[in-house]
Amino acid sequence: MTGAAITTDLLVVGFGKGGKTLAADMGRQGRTVVLVEESALMYGGTCINTGCVPTKSMVYHGEHLPKGVPGATAYAEAVAATEKLTAGLRAANLSALALIPSVTVLIGRARFLDPNSVAVETGDNKVVTVTAGDIVIGTGSVPVIPDIPGLSDCPVAVTSAELLHRASRPDRLAILGGGYIGLEFASMYAAYGTSVTVLEQRPAVLAHEDPDVVAAAWGVLTDRGVTLVTGAETTGIQTVPRPGHPPIARVDYLVEGRTTTVDADVVLVALGRTPNTAHLGLDRAGVEVTDTGAVVVDEHRRTSQPHIYAVGDVNGGPQFTYISLDDYRIVLDQLAGAISPRAASQRQAVPNCLFLSPPLARVGLTESQARTAGYDIRVAASPVVNLATVARARIVGDTAGMMKVVVDAATDNILGAALLCHDAHEVINIVALAMRHGISASELRDEMYTHPSMSECFNQLLGLLE
Repeated sequence: MTGAAITTDLLVVGFGKGGKTLAADMGRQGRTVVLVEESALMYGGTCINTGCVPTKSMVYHGEHLPKGVPGATAYAEAVAATEKLTAGLRAANLSALALIPSVTVLIGRARFLDPNSVAVETGDNKVVTVTAGDIVIGTGSVPVIPDIPGLSDCPVAVTSAELLHRASRPDRLAILGGGYIGLEFASMYAAYGTSVTVLEQRPAVLAHEDPDVVAAAWGVLTDRGVTLVTGAETTGIQTVPRPGHPPIARVDYLVEGRTTTVDADVVLVALGRTPNTAHLGLDRAGVEVTDTGAVVVDEHRRTSQPHIYAVGDVNGGPQFTYISLDDYRIVLDQLAGAISPRAASQRQAVPNCLFLSPPLARVGLTESQARTAGYDIRVAASPVVNLATVARARIVGDTAGMMKVVVDAATDNILGAALLCHDAHEVINIVALAMRHGISASELRDEMYTHPSMSECFNQLLGLLE
């Protein structure tokens, strides 16, 4: 192999949220930066290309189906619109770095040679050796592929990234896994008219939520026609040929000792994601990893090598883009020598959202968790349809779901909330902000909100505190 060598101030491996933002900031400060990304189709990282942006685009189009347009046609149009969206974002992300003279982007697979150097295989039998004083690992995560008989040989078994690029809508979709990815795709594809079956091995979906919230979310999914099977152990997948047509998959699973099958045009493997470190050669760098391959970091995102940092999914933390962005802030403080550097331990009231239709957003403790922790609590909970003051839900024709807030009875501080409602992904940020800054439930209840909006739910909802 032919090779070249580059010496730089900062090496970033991975074009995700944390890495690209750090590369841009350090480049603007005049530091030399090399950013390595394995694929030109992943500029911007998982979120932009195969994660939150394309999935939410598909959810949006599924919620706004053109009247009179068949589901299969609407699906194909949504895929095309989403592909255009992600292509534009990739270009914008690359252009943003191209405008910074001290930043170099390399396409290729990086593997460590030692604690300060990586070899980047750029194609055409070429290798570039990059040596840097500081290194940031931001290679994200990859889907977990279980060892199920017949799965690896099944041509219609796909990951979420592969399914998003499929131009034709499957009539029948079997989803292995009832976690966030599985349930989001179930809701999304049901909107386009796909018959969806979710097989979850655990006894329940959304096991971290309170039973009333789970029941409401279950109702939202089943009302869309989704079949949820819990306690289902997938035992094998058979590929069934159809002369003149694509093959189908026959999924065998056990429920309460009985073998059952479901036929599907596509099988989505949605059994979680694992840190993408297998090909990095981290042992050569002396970087410690966990049994799952996650890079071990401290609260400042430093690895076992103090000049090497790990941001985003690769360090085993919550797999959210905004966590990767916060990791960037933490590392930036380290590289800039901040007097009071930011730390992961400072994070409070981090919200998350499952994009069903309507979405389920949550922050803080559930009612069950609060009671287990010993709090004396007050709880406000109501179906959205019973909150007469929330006119916005009726205007948009979406009164499904429920709202729930858990409050410390002694202090009136908000301990947590679960919002299954229209615009929950926006409204939950108000609750999170209140929790971070000590705004009480009474103050949130008595606040003035625009009308008609979903946020004015707090006027009535928090008046129900028991």
